[in-house]
Amino acid sequence: MAFGSRAASWWARLLSPGPGVAPRGPPAGLAAGLAARRRPYSSGGKEKIDMSTYPVESIRNFSIIAHVDHGKSTLADRLLEITGTIAKTDRNKQVLDKLQVERERGITVKAQSASLFYNHKGVNYLLNLIDTPGHVDFNYEVSRSLSACQGVILVVDANEGIQAQTVANFYLAFEAQLAIIPVINKIDLKNADPERVEKQIEKLFDIPVNECIRISAKQGTNIEKVLEKVIEKIPPPSFNTTDPLKALVFDSTFDHYRGVIANIALFGGEIEKGHKIVSAHTKKRYEVNEVGILTPNEQPTDKLYAGQVGYLIAGMKEVTEAQIGDTLFMHKQPVEPLPGFKSAKPMVFAGMYPVDQTEYNNLKSALERLTLNDSSVTVHRDSSLALGAGWRLGFLGLLHMEVFNQRLEQEYNMSVILTAPTVPYKAILSSAKLIKEYGKAEITIINPAQFPDKLSVSEYLEPTVLGTIVTPQEYIGKIIVLCQDRRAVQKDMLYIDEHRVMLKYLFPLNEIVVDFYDALKSLSSGYASFDYEDAGYQAADLIKMDILLNGNPVEELATIIHCDKAYATGKFLCERLKDAIPRQLFEIAIQAAIGKKIIARETLKAYRKNVVAKCYGGDITRRMKLLKRQAEGKKLMRKIGNVEVPRDAFIHVLKRQPDK
Repeated sequence: MAFGSRAASWWARLLSPGPGVAPRGPPAGLAAGLAARRRPYSSGGKEKIDMSTYPVESIRNFSIIAHVDHGKSTLADRLLEITGTIAKTDRNKQVLDKLQVERERGITVKAQSASLFYNHKGVNYLLNLIDTPGHVDFNYEVSRSLSACQGVILVVDANEGIQAQTVANFYLAFEAQLAIIPVINKIDLKNADPERVEKQIEKLFDIPVNECIRISAKQGTNIEKVLEKVIEKIPPPSFNTTDPLKALVFDSTFDHYRGVIANIALFGGEIEKGHKIVSAHTKKRYEVNEVGILTPNEQPTDKLYAGQVGYLIAGMKEVTEAQIGDTLFMHKQPVEPLPGFKSAKPMVFAGMYPVDQTEYNNLKSALERLTLNDSSVTVHRDSSLALGAGWRLGFLGLLHMEVFNQRLEQEYNMSVILTAPTVPYKAILSSAKLIKEYGKAEITIINPAQFPDKLSVSEYLEPTVLGTIVTPQEYIGKIIVLCQDRRAVQKDMLYIDEHRVMLKYLFPLNEIVVDFYDALKSLSSGYASFDYEDAGYQAADLIKMDILLNGNPVEELATIIHCDKAYATGKFLCERLKDAIPRQLFEIAIQAAIGKKIIARETLKAYRKNVVAKCYGGDITRRMKLLKRQAEGKKLMRKIGNVEVPRDAFIHVLKRQPDK
């Protein structure tokens, strides 16, 4: 017997009244809980919407794109309110930002979709909105979202104007040949200058001034105009319900009770509960348990049709079964799989290890579930003598790495050790023996331990990025000096208007990966913005720097650096190790070495007993004899003594220091 009915019958017996007494029920709270248990879990008590009333001609799929903090999520909130998707209250702030990390940091990390219903000139329209992140590290989310859209709303802040990520996002949409609706937000601010921003848009993007819509998302000014423009300018999807089913999985999450929930965009056909579908990636067959739309919460429907965006639950129990970019089709009706997404290219690598090795399996499970939701992270198994078994993870940037770590802690309660970030280098081998061993002449190095010797390599290559900096003109001098310090080469300089300048530089990736963004913001009082894109590899004078303790190399502390930065980095690491390693009874020499050459040294003095304490007065030779005997003992101890570097010291040195 089910729990609900058992508990209900127990309450009935317990509370059964005597003759002539009105019957009582269980307390209201428990009664409601029992009723909720008897309801199907997924229905949410809502009526199912008939999606067949929205033909392809009345569907519009669009994204909101902008630089970080230009008001995308606020605009999404107003669009949800004006279409009646959510109730209008003062608490509607970042409604689509569902993650705790998003609300804490005030940024969008995951692209979120919502279906809006809007009546325009007597016709009911279905508008599928996707709110995207604005930070450069989450560019992959933006490019994925655009694949399910036919148009975009490009939001620009009326106060700040065009920023680096505005330019990058515009070109993403432009290359995808999407309809672009420029919107100037925050016109209610005291320092807003929409005329200047309109001129910037016209100069950089060649969009006429009269196409720009001036709005205030916070106050709800002109939001209706945006919706009208979306219906008029963005074309409907060109798909047909009579075609065989073809659905693209563009996002997925894991639910402990229902398995994998896949977000899908239908490129043809229709899908409903009971359909037998097949995954093009795994070739596995599933029966559809539930389909629906996101409003922004899950709203089950009877069917989904071509051109619509929604979610699907089909009993996928393993996280590996719902690959992002996969194509789903009807059993016995195979179709040509959709091209999917270009796999994300990791820019930063870091080692991740459990704080306690007994947590290894729990961390493995948490990583699998989180990488299902964030497919841009690459995972390779790794192990370290000091830190134990773990993984080498590839991220799109430093903020991406921090957010991923924060999500692990908040959503899965996992504490991890994250090592200092590194970038992937390449080496072109000249040794026939090594070429035979690796099976190719060009190898990628993501771990310093794999760095080949200079004698067997014809040249080393380092990754580069093309950086775009948009800054007020008064900070140009300081920023040019900063870029030259980071070995950058200037490629272009363009005045957007009389106050703002756009600089383009070719940077080595390892020079910007840790603290460049912070230094740029500090120099420009927070006004400059930075964005970068991959620019391939270039030849570089790279070396492997080892750290020696009493002449013995410590593998975990080896790093790959450019020879110009070797001395400063070596000295910094030696100083940090000196603070981290506990003193011993013998002296420890901490050295940074390139090959056989020592480039930096710190000495950790030994603990020593005051052997001359008992000598008061008397001959000096007595004191000298005692000190000499002590020195000989320390020398012998240093020869046979083994320096055990404690785990805490490794964590202190390897962990990225926020104050660096």
